[in-house]
Amino acid sequence: MTIAEDASAAGAHDYSAWIGRSETRHDLIAAAPLAGLAATLDRDEPTPTEGTPVPPLWHWIYFNPQALAREVGPDGHPRRGGFLPPVSLPRRMWAGGRLAFTQPLRVGERGERKSTIQSVATKQGRSGPLVFVTVRHELSGDHGLALTEEHDIVYREAPQPGAPEVPPQPAPADAAFTREIVPDPVLLFRYSALTFNGHRIHYDQPYVTGVEGYPGLIVHGPLIATLLLDHLRDHLREKQPGATVARFSFKALRPVFDIHRFQVCGRPDGDRRFALWARDHQGHLAMQASAELA
Repeated sequence: MTIAEDASAAGAHDYSAWIGRSETRHDLIAAAPLAGLAATLDRDEPTPTEGTPVPPLWHWIYFNPQALAREVGPDGHPRRGGFLPPVSLPRRMWAGGRLAFTQPLRVGERGERKSTIQSVATKQGRSGPLVFVTVRHELSGDHGLALTEEHDIVYREAPQPGAPEVPPQPAPADAAFTREIVPDPVLLFRYSALTFNGHRIHYDQPYVTGVEGYPGLIVHGPLIATLLLDHLRDHLREKQPGATVARFSFKALRPVFDIHRFQVCGRPDGDRRFALWARDHQGHLAMQASAELA
């Protein structure tokens, strides 16, 4: 069987048996990772102590799988199978998500995350077969449900030489607030370490360019989403003190690399909503997001 035939078979496989599977993880909402993320994002935050709330999207530094070294694949991810379906398509990416915030997790709490595979769908894209997996997470602390999250994962083939690229979308030009981000390798390495993400595309330059064929290290999708929402929170502190985010959704459209600066942008989109987006160095739309206030 050729590589193309093997990838097509992977895309056509029936993964319905994985729908409904669930797992539960527990974690202490500790202060040290929270302080580490603030330092990584260059935020001058007060030292977290017992009861300090975890900002929206910063929960991604907790509840992460810790595969043994012998269980890690050549790309740095845990080997396929287990909780997630064993999709053999080589590239796995965080495609987006939708979150609803009920109350913050707080330092000192014993947290729980229940994860359930909500759907598995196969599609045919321009570059070949795609498999989309949506996982629903329910995170709780000592005082009950804190947030729910629908996490979209996409698996795809490696692009073939000469394959046409998906045409980029221009980013909106009407931002009301903008921040420039310099995604250097230290930022990406520290975020990988905090989220226990071993995927080599984020910190191993020889691997990402020589094996995966990208021009540089890839900025994590969750990191871009976190930068978007943190930028909105800073805007709200100045313009609407006390406002909190109730819902957030995002979709990754185009990779961003460490070799170029990019911008996180936003503007009001109605009474309680904001449109947010990431714009790459060429003005293309890299991530699209929206936030709704409580």
